Amino acid sequence: MHHSKKKQKLEDGQQNGGGMTTDDDDNSSSFDRLGTDALANIFGFLLPEDIMLARLNKKMREAAKKTIVPLTDFVVDSARTGDSVRKYNALVAMSTALPNLQQISVRGLDGGHKYSDGDYPERMQAGRTANFITLDINIISRFRKLRILELYSAPLNGRYPVLFDFPLLHKLSIKYVHCLKWNLEILAGLPLLKELFCTSNESLTGNIDSLRVLKDTLEKVTLDCPHIEGNFMDLADFPRLKELNLRETYVTGDIRDIGERDFPTLELLTLPSSVYGGPGHEFQRISDAPGIIRTLYSIKRQRPNLVFKYWYGKLSKDSPDWYGLDDELFNEEFREFLAPPFHIHLVEAGSRVGYRWQTNDDMPCEVNWLDPEPGRESSEYEKYIRELRVIEERVYLYQGFHEPPSEEEFNRLASEINGD
Repeated sequence: MHHSKKKQKLEDGQQNGGGMTTDDDDNSSSFDRLGTDALANIFGFLLPEDIMLARLNKKMREAAKKTIVPLTDFVVDSARTGDSVRKYNALVAMSTALPNLQQISVRGLDGGHKYSDGDYPERMQAGRTANFITLDINIISRFRKLRILELYSAPLNGRYPVLFDFPLLHKLSIKYVHCLKWNLEILAGLPLLKELFCTSNESLTGNIDSLRVLKDTLEKVTLDCPHIEGNFMDLADFPRLKELNLRETYVTGDIRDIGERDFPTLELLTLPSSVYGGPGHEFQRISDAPGIIRTLYSIKRQRPNLVFKYWYGKLSKDSPDWYGLDDELFNEEFREFLAPPFHIHLVEAGSRVGYRWQTNDDMPCEVNWLDPEPGRESSEYEKYIRELRVIEERVYLYQGFHEPPSEEEFNRLASEINGD
């Protein structure tokens, strides 16, 4: 803007009782003198939508393209009717205007819309959606600085290699995307991946040893998907791994194989029942249980911060130790109410660890403690006593029993409850 025009604009503003002031003019001139790199740094403090609104001229548009957009989740979903298409169109615009966007969530779309089918789509799903309005999911590949990608109930069908080719990606979350076909091997395209969360993805396949290409970066892994196989010990030497959840997989292994130097930084471990000693493991004899418990105890003592999430064991119905209520002595309603304590759980009071047998409805036996009671002078003694009281208050039917009663003892207790 020429000086004479600035002066005229100022005078016009004064005549109208407001408008641009001399300070405004000076600030505008200072702002105009900023280079694109400086503007890009300023834009880095704004939300994506605000950066888009700030692109008032060519310099600002160029600065926006250079801006490393802060880690703010941009979500494409159908929270409100018409919202997903509007947000998708915004994402298309950002793919050229803000290519350094770092975080994107792709979720559901409005009815009658879908993302473009990938390679080898499910035929029935492709047929049902043949007349839907199609949105191109491949535009995501333009965001080369992407750090976080979330796919949640997104209408994807087939294979999409472009979704697994982000050299700077740190976190990948794919949940309830049932027709997205992919194999764990494709994660080699994400060399800096730290966190992987996959839940209820029936079309995910692979062996967990494919994760070894990410050995030095992975910190959190959740694979709650049924077609994953392998041995969980293939991840034992991952130096940064803090959380490992393989609960709904068919991964195998044996917890007795965990050595003192394995899983050095692990804080949470959830294994499937297909692992010997994993949650839901079935014992063939009651006498087998203490051995597994002591293995878990040893692993935890070597790693004090480790939590065995969802862990429990149970006696197999094929066990010679298995019994139930006598059909001739007790009616069906009572048999459903009272069952033998054939489930085993870990118990903690303060830092003291133990285990106990209980029914499926949480009717417990006495605790078998593996640690000594903390001394009265201990800083955590009061906490231990409070939690111990809660544990002991729940023991009533099986008072005095530290393991399941014999069949004869159980039927005697049942008769006393039944009033016989």
